[in-house]
Amino acid sequence: MKILKFGGTSVGSPERIRHVARLCLDSGRNVVVLSAMSGTTNSLVEIADYLYKGNVPGAQETINSLRQKYRGVVADLFDSEDDRSQVTELVEHRFNYISQFTEGEFTAAEEKEILACGELISTALMLLYMRAIGVRAVMLPALDYMRTLEGGEPDMKYITSHLRRLIDSEPDADIWITQGYICRNCHGEVDNLRRGGSDYSASLIGAALNADEIQIWTDIDGMHTGDPRYVNNTRPVSRLHFEEAAELAYFGAKILHPTCVLPAKLHNIPVRLLNTMQPEAQGTLIANFPPDGTIKAVAAKDPVTAIKIKSGRMLLAYGFLHKVFETFDNYNTAIDMMATSEVGVTVTIDNTEHLADIIDEIKTFGTVTVDPDMVIICVVGDLDWKNGKDYAARAVDALRELPVRMISYGGSNYNISMLVRAEDKIKALNLLNEKLF
Repeated sequence: MKILKFGGTSVGSPERIRHVARLCLDSGRNVVVLSAMSGTTNSLVEIADYLYKGNVPGAQETINSLRQKYRGVVADLFDSEDDRSQVTELVEHRFNYISQFTEGEFTAAEEKEILACGELISTALMLLYMRAIGVRAVMLPALDYMRTLEGGEPDMKYITSHLRRLIDSEPDADIWITQGYICRNCHGEVDNLRRGGSDYSASLIGAALNADEIQIWTDIDGMHTGDPRYVNNTRPVSRLHFEEAAELAYFGAKILHPTCVLPAKLHNIPVRLLNTMQPEAQGTLIANFPPDGTIKAVAAKDPVTAIKIKSGRMLLAYGFLHKVFETFDNYNTAIDMMATSEVGVTVTIDNTEHLADIIDEIKTFGTVTVDPDMVIICVVGDLDWKNGKDYAARAVDALRELPVRMISYGGSNYNISMLVRAEDKIKALNLLNEKLF
């Protein structure tokens, strides 16, 4: 059994829903994980924002606009009047449900109820379309098996037992359809795996079912050597090690969500990145491949802020770094890069929500300099220094025309990270693509 996950653009129109249905049927008896149709989650976030602000007319206008969009989808997707009537009733019920939140106080729990509606609608459309064309499609409601523990980590024991029970209860199914992104928390409330969480859903499902392969279908033919939005003449990377894929996902490669890699890696399940619009393309296969000593791709993470903490008291001072890291930890702010010297340390962060408080606290034991609007450029591959190759020299030499604020090499065998100004991002990416590939 395979897990096939399709993103929002893959199911973004009636034509694409039909296309995805054909791809699924050609692939055999598998589990299909769907995101909300493209644009839907953004609209649902907008509705919630209006309700937080008490702007009920604004929320209702957005609800009605989204409702009208789906009426058009239903009219186009289904040929039979009976089918259109059944699906329209289902969609209208979902929008009436959203509309009820325009009355009374609006809370974070209700926001999550609203955000779940995108996946609930997209999977219902696919399920009923497949049934309309004669396929024995079965729904696996994510809210019946996908659960997180306190702290947000997946409850794999619960997920596995409940999901397998649902699968076993429908042995004659041609295909199973389920929602990505949404779940219940440890209190049984509707929750989600955060934006991009459909990739994570697919990986967790694959781990729970010990799947043969997890396929992530998007609108690009696999992971590329660089971001095609900014870099000329990129090419797909045919194979990546799990660690390489994780580095690229974390440092800005948008095709794959960073959380997707770990469950597949732990259960040794290959992940294949494919293009919905070009299903014949080879794509990228992610697995535990043996070392090959090559550079695979370059990614960029932004916006990033660099913070330099300097203290004359750092010389041989026990506990200085502990104080620095503890400050960031106290404000739940992750550090991406770090460089140290005898009297100072520089770190980078991408979450500046608590930056002012962090700086105020650090000033009690050091002087602080902040460089905003920076970008981490990450060169990824099998870069173990024991290979005897000049990885760092090649990467740094490629950017000799640009000022580099920081370099991190050796913390991982899979990446070399360099910090540059935001204004140099595109030039840096193209220089690296030209020199390294």
